[in-house]
This record gives sequence, C-alpha cells and structure tokens, in this order.
Amino acid sequence: MKIITISREFGSGGRELGKRLADIMSFDYYDSEIISAVAEKSGLDPNYVEGRLHNHGWRNFPITFRSTIGSATYMQTSGVTLLLEQKRVIEDIAALGKDCIIVGRNADVILKKYNPFNTFVCAVVEAKVKRCMERASESEQLTEKALVQRMKEIDKIRSRTREILSGAEWGRRDAYHLIINTSDWDIKDLAPAVADFAISWFGRKS
Repeated sequence: MKIITISREFGSGGRELGKRLADIMSFDYYDSEIISAVAEKSGLDPNYVEGRLHNHGWRNFPITFRSTIGSATYMQTSGVTLLLEQKRVIEDIAALGKDCIIVGRNADVILKKYNPFNTFVCAVVEAKVKRCMERASESEQLTEKALVQRMKEIDKIRSRTREILSGAEWGRRDAYHLIINTSDWDIKDLAPAVADFAISWFGRKS
C-alpha cells in the first residue's frame, strides 16, 4: 500500500495537486470525503462538521445541531470530539490497504506507522493571492488585503492543530520528503513531475 499526504499553505494549490496526482497514479483521493465520513459517523450536518474542524474550538459562534442551537459548552467540547473522530476516519482509510492520497488534516503524523510519502505545498504570497482570486466565485470575492489576512488565519489554525496532535511544528522542512513551491507553476504541468518523484520514492522503499 502506498499513501501520499499533502500538507499545504492556504492558496498554494495543494488540493488541485492532490486531485491531479490521484488521476495520474490511479490512487484513491480523500479530502472533503473525510468530512462527509466524520459527519455520518457523528450524526451531524457536514457543514457544521467542516466549520468546527476548521476552527477547532478556538472561536465561538452560533451553530445549528439538527435545528437546535448548540450551547457554548457543547461547542467547546464538540470540536475536540470531531477532531478525534476525524483521526479515526483517517486511520480507517489507511486500514483499507489501498493506495491513496490524503489532503491536509495532519494525515502524515496520524499515519506515521504506514511510512507515507509526505509532501508540503507552498507558494509566495502573490502567487497564492492570484490563485485564490482566479478561483473564487462572485460571492467569495475579497480584497487582496482581506485575502492575505484569511490566509494567515487559516495557516495559523493548521499550525495549532498540528501542535495539538503531535507537538510538531507545521511546515518544518525535515518533516516532509518533498517540499513543492508552486509559485511559478501551472499545477497541471507540475503534477506529472511530482508523480514521477513519488513513484521513485516508493520504489526505493520497496
């Protein structure tokens, strides 16, 4: 079994890279599917689960739990519960024994015993802003300043979550087998080269 994990800075194109790698290598692909599985196991609305896992209990906001407003106490505890459920879902995916790509969610540290090929996708701020603006819907349009602030907030949350799960530093170079700077690349052109590198890496490990 071969597992590729993709950690990424917000706006760097890590999700698109993961999808293209899955197509090239004929691997199963997991991203939002993990949220759906957590929601199903927890009996919660997927949008609620995604919001809670995104914020990880560090922000309080009104939510609807099956049409019932959740209490502040429930909100504080449910974030941790969902984080643990997400960890179990990722472990269940690996237990299937199939070649797969998992985007984000600290799968690299959760699945360490499986010796996955761990990548980190990054880019300069200007490239990330450009990519986000090109892909945003009309309702999602933000100013460049607001978008940069959003990037910082999301990446800060990812860093905190990694610290909680492993005590490790998010984005630390020695934690990954390959760091990919997408700044000057079209992801479509970059993906085959990353696939070749991954195939060679797995070949050395077999």
